[in-house]
Amino acid sequence: MRRIGGRDIVAAFLIALVAGAIFTSPPLQTLQGLSLDILTALRGKLIGDRRDPATSPVVVVAIDGETYETPPFQGSPTQTWTREIGRVLGSITEGGAKVIGFDVIFKNSIEQSEIPFGDTALGGRMKGFDRDYLIALRQISDGGKLVLGEILSNDHPEVPYRAQQVAVRNTVRALNVHTDHDDVIRRMPLSFAIEGRPVPAMAVELAARATGAKPEIAPSGTTELSGYAIPSAVPNTVALNFRGMGRDIPTYSFADLRACVEKGDRDFFRRAFDGKVVLLGTVLNFEDRKLTSMRLAGGHDGAPGARCALPAPAGIAKARSDVAGVFVHATAVRNLLEHDAVTELGFPLRTILTIAFAAIIACAACLFAPTTAAIIWLASTAVYAAIAVAVFVHAMALPLTEPVLASLAALASMVGYRFVLADRDERFLRKSFALYLAPEVVDSMVASGKMPALGGEMRNVTMFFSDLSGFSSIAETMTPGELVTLMNEYLSAMTDIIESHGGYVDKYIGDSIVAMFGAPADDPAHATNAVRAALKCHDKLAELNAGHPAFAGHGLSHRIGLNSGEAVVGNIGSRRRFNYTVMSDTVNVASRLEGANKYYGTAIMASETTMAQTGATFAWRELDAIRVLGRGEAIKVFEPLAETGAESERQAKAAAAYAEGLALWRARDFAGAADAFGQMTDTDPASAKFARRANALAANPPPPDWTPVNTLEGK
Repeated sequence: MRRIGGRDIVAAFLIALVAGAIFTSPPLQTLQGLSLDILTALRGKLIGDRRDPATSPVVVVAIDGETYETPPFQGSPTQTWTREIGRVLGSITEGGAKVIGFDVIFKNSIEQSEIPFGDTALGGRMKGFDRDYLIALRQISDGGKLVLGEILSNDHPEVPYRAQQVAVRNTVRALNVHTDHDDVIRRMPLSFAIEGRPVPAMAVELAARATGAKPEIAPSGTTELSGYAIPSAVPNTVALNFRGMGRDIPTYSFADLRACVEKGDRDFFRRAFDGKVVLLGTVLNFEDRKLTSMRLAGGHDGAPGARCALPAPAGIAKARSDVAGVFVHATAVRNLLEHDAVTELGFPLRTILTIAFAAIIACAACLFAPTTAAIIWLASTAVYAAIAVAVFVHAMALPLTEPVLASLAALASMVGYRFVLADRDERFLRKSFALYLAPEVVDSMVASGKMPALGGEMRNVTMFFSDLSGFSSIAETMTPGELVTLMNEYLSAMTDIIESHGGYVDKYIGDSIVAMFGAPADDPAHATNAVRAALKCHDKLAELNAGHPAFAGHGLSHRIGLNSGEAVVGNIGSRRRFNYTVMSDTVNVASRLEGANKYYGTAIMASETTMAQTGATFAWRELDAIRVLGRGEAIKVFEPLAETGAESERQAKAAAAYAEGLALWRARDFAGAADAFGQMTDTDPASAKFARRANALAANPPPPDWTPVNTLEGK
């Protein structure tokens, strides 16, 4: 997480404000509709609608492909179907339907045909053909149960022919739909101004007749129907809730109903239509198809209703991006009756929510790296989408595409802002000091926004010194190119191990490595990590000797010294040139312990303070008490063997014999010490060296004031 200033905060909120304003502006209003489409698709796919279609208050009577292919309609023009339509409508009304609405318009009657037929026009010979149909319309209309449809238009209006209008006493309502700029129907008009007064649209009229109430305009301007305040984010419209994706509306084929009339099965009509709002419309593959909010997931042309007389057609209807127009009206009626229309947020709330979401992502892009910010955007989008879908289950539509796209734009803009302006200094610092300072130091500089300066602090650290044994003589036999390759491989391998255990390489001195654990990054387990790194480095060198071509034939070995204690760490040097390094007696002792290994034939030597800080993590053996060059106080030194429980049988046996010999040595039993050390002289260099010292003192005993401290003469 990066440090941010007031300028960054202002930039984040300005970017969010601009992005939110752009993506909720009128030119991008189609995004609001796209949100409805996506929410409808997600809800349909993830949750679905488990309502039984039989409970629907609305049903559709479909003039479908089956009707066109079934006698007596097969091959007959639709103007000749009117008598059969009247018979079916009569049976539906007798079955208890609340109201019937026409989503089909018979603009002409066959009685109006002027095609010559013999010595007169065809229409003249067909006079009275529509009488039964018109009588049926009058009878149903007189009961307040029939509404014909029309299309309002200044250029090409479509209205029922005059005799039908007279039959229903001008009970005709508009079938016009509300189409968004992308030609998708997501809302339906509530009313139309005709001759200066508002007239309810078809869906509102049918719902009003079904409930026995009239639509009213509340003081707030909201249209109310039977106590239901119809939500209208877009004035004078209702947002459609395609909860069942079309499969929640029972659909009966007109052909089967006509056959049912012939069969005389009145009980079927009662079971199918009692208490229902009925819509008569065409359900064909090529006529009156509408794109709706179901277009992304696919909608259905209703749920097949029960059959009365004819067998059901073979085949399964598949979801389509468009649906028959009659189901748009049916959905509107059902939404009004069940108080289930979609409630959308108004422009102010939609804009505020979009800006807020964009601001969150802009702040994330300001605080975190671009990749992390992108992950946060993805996660936030997924969470927000899940919330939006959950809310949409209850017919509340939160904006979806606007916040998502605005936040994405804010993310990209904020990353660009950081690259061009905010992160220039950070990139300069990292590029300038990455190869010379510890990553933690560079991070601290970046976080503080300050250039490095002289100064230090006391820290408890573990120092790590390593040096290759006899490397000078080996180097003399190599070409400069071979020497550089060998050193780069060796130093890279050791450095990787040190840094992977939390250490910081202070400097390279020829083939020596100076590192510290516990700074610059604070590490309470610095001693444990330093010892573990030393063991790993020792194993890695053996691996390189055995398998790396550059090491072949050289048999490299190294010595490592470890010491823990207080030290001054920080930027040390001149005012113009300094390094992040460490200074103290702790450092000097670690350096001396590295050199002391050669007196004992060991590879790793640690002070008592380091051993004590590691607890029971490792198996140790005490080597001796020594006095190093330049230091008067004696210190006990130890060799780490392995992780506790991982030491080999040979290591355990050698450690036990060594401990016995060391105890006898300190008790001035030099002959006994020599015998104890002598048990492992063939396999343990430390035991062999101590055995020689014990034999020497056994032959020439020291004075009475002798102390068991080995004073080392060199480094």
